[in-house]
Amino acid sequence: AFPQKPEETFEQWVSNRFGKRLYRIFFKTYTEKVWGIPCNEITAEWAAQRIKGLSLLTAVKSALLAGQAKNKEGVIKTLIDAFDYPERGPGMMWETVADIIQRKKSRICFETNVEKIHWTTSRITELEIITRGRKEMIQGTHFVSSMPMRELIQKFEPAVPEAVLRAAEKLSYRDFLTVALIINKPNLFQDNWIYIHDSEVKVGRIQNFKNWSPHMVPDPNKTCLGLEYFCFEGDGLWTMSDGQLIELATKEINALGLARASDVEDGAVVRMPKAYPVYDSVYADALEVVRGFLSSIGNLYLVGRNGMHKYNNQDHSMLTAMLAVKNILGANYDIWGVNADQEYHEEIKSGGKSESDELTLLASTQPKVPRRKVHGA
Repeated sequence: AFPQKPEETFEQWVSNRFGKRLYRIFFKTYTEKVWGIPCNEITAEWAAQRIKGLSLLTAVKSALLAGQAKNKEGVIKTLIDAFDYPERGPGMMWETVADIIQRKKSRICFETNVEKIHWTTSRITELEIITRGRKEMIQGTHFVSSMPMRELIQKFEPAVPEAVLRAAEKLSYRDFLTVALIINKPNLFQDNWIYIHDSEVKVGRIQNFKNWSPHMVPDPNKTCLGLEYFCFEGDGLWTMSDGQLIELATKEINALGLARASDVEDGAVVRMPKAYPVYDSVYADALEVVRGFLSSIGNLYLVGRNGMHKYNNQDHSMLTAMLAVKNILGANYDIWGVNADQEYHEEIKSGGKSESDELTLLASTQPKVPRRKVHGA
């Protein structure tokens, strides 16, 4: 009944505002599923930013007003219930980009791995790439990288200073996989996605792709659900076979009562390594060392979630790339400013702003991720 002081951990911060019971039901299990870090080892700083404005009162008001006409002015964007969505998913955007590039007679290298990055004291000179077994050297004047920062550092030739290499090795990632189940039912539930707090199942979130767009499922008599699992590359979930994962997802969707196992007709698995950069007790110092080195490479531009080891959403990641291009053309934007530790993006309110205002606001925000609490620090 009494607030816990000092307020140092995620568990303490949430419990003080929502109560122990709601903390255990709505926050603890899901947060630990996503990050693989106990809530009593996540700092209160992340909770203060991530949940700021999303109080119990605003959540209750949103639930009570569900389905009613609401004034979108001033609504926290997390609670907005209408979205623009490409007919066949976000991949359409990148297919369009690829089409534009190819129509302009530029080259996209598919199934290609960057083996080595050749550099001098202040510039990258060329890349050594391998495409389906064929080695090739690619020269350039400017280089934009969205590859994981740890792997980027390991590819420099000659090798970077030992201290930089050791720092890069301390950067870690949370991995992710989706099990898509084809279910012989035209409709299952109205939600686009559902967060799963139940500790009895491993699944963390379920997407209903058909509810995003009916074009996502070719057969109108069927539904495709994407069961999302958070893991570490090499752990038990990650190393399960596709068949085992489909069996697990089928069992869990049945246990949750969202679909019957007997209605599952088929399944597929998509693994996404390094989906989330981890903010643990060592990442900040390590990142500072790596950034310090990379900032000395004048023609290298880091963009995106993995490229900057920052938990960007897709819009933030796209903005970093846009600003990198502007800088190549002569501007002087602070790309790292897109990730400034200011107001969290879930606090951005909708309505009443011009495109330039929204861009300015977006550039000053950063989605937060949890940082591990160091006991005794």
